[in-house]
Order: sequence, then C-alpha cells, then structure tokens
Amino acid sequence: MKDFSVSMALVDYIPVIFFAAAAVILMRDLYNKMSKGAFALFAAGTIDITCAGAFKATYKLLYAAGVCDFEALNAMFFPVQSIGFLLAGIGILAMLVHRQSNAAMLAVAPPVFGGTFVFVGLMVAGLGLMDAVLCILSVKLKKPILVLLFTLSFVCSLCMGYLSSRDFAEASMNWIAEGVNIIGQGALLAGVLLLHKQGLAELHLRPQETA
Repeated sequence: MKDFSVSMALVDYIPVIFFAAAAVILMRDLYNKMSKGAFALFAAGTIDITCAGAFKATYKLLYAAGVCDFEALNAMFFPVQSIGFLLAGIGILAMLVHRQSNAAMLAVAPPVFGGTFVFVGLMVAGLGLMDAVLCILSVKLKKPILVLLFTLSFVCSLCMGYLSSRDFAEASMNWIAEGVNIIGQGALLAGVLLLHKQGLAELHLRPQETA
C-alpha cells in the first residue's frame, strides 16, 4: 500500500511545469543556434522529460483518488525521463562543439536497459551536460552569478538520484523528493528566464559560423 495523497500528487506537477516552461524558453532562444539534428535531439529529450514527469504525477493522482493503480505510468518514469535527459544533454552540447552549419543528424547509440541506477545515471549525465552548457552561456553573457542557479539545479538532480533508491511508498520520502525537485527545477527555470532577459536569443556562438 502506497501512502499517496491527492495534494501530494498535485504538488508533483509543479516541477514538471517549471521544467516545461524552461524548456520552451530554451528551445525558442536556441533554435537559430542549433542544427536540425541538435535541435531535434534537444526537443525530443525535453518532451520526453516533461511527459515522464506528468505521467508519474498522474499515476500518483489516480492512485490517491482511488481510481486505479496504473502501474505502467509508474514503471515508464525512469526509462523515459533518463533517456530524455540524455538526448537533451547531447543536443545542447552539440550546439557548442559541432559546427551548426552542418545539418547532419547526430547518431545516438541505443540505450542499454540495465536497471534503475542505469536510468538514474543517464538522467544525471544528461542534466549535467545541460547545466554545464547553460553555465558556459551564462559566462558568455557576462552573468557568471547564474552559474550558482544551474549548479543548484544539478545538485538537486544528484539528490533525486539518491532519493530514487529509497522507499517511495512512504509519504515522507515523496514529500522530500518533491521538495528537492521543485527547488531544482525552479532554479533551472529562474536561470533560464534570466538568460532569456539577458539576450540569450541574440547571442552568437562560434560553432554557428560558416567556414
């Protein structure tokens, strides 16, 4: 028996909304800096992440409301979200290291499904790439203070990796995880909003230059 409540399930939607808002802003600001392949990876990854979070929150809501125990929504959370973070991380990193005048799609090796910690590792690696690139963009825009926000976001993702190994049938662990997730995604959204206001959309990146 899982100790979920309707209020807990509704709170679980907050970090999903935060991340989705940050992703939309980034996709709009970075669209003209990415090749079609890099943008496709980043967009697909962020959509996967958002859907996975929404599915997990919906699972909790259905369970708490006594509608049903829709186990498929719960089981798909880690595979979908971790692969999403990996794709998004590769896409945004490609924007910096790959000459974007070349529109060739980047090949991505199929992921290996080896258990929860494999997915946690992919999730942390992908978000680490995203936050690292956002830190670089913060410095380029002469706003190094934003590095603190993206670092906080990454630290919270590490905490979520640890919390994923705990017993999520307990209400206390769910509330703690939701609190950490809200802080992490809130820091990401705040950093992205400040980058946007600082002129991220107009920033010129060297990989975008033609030979």
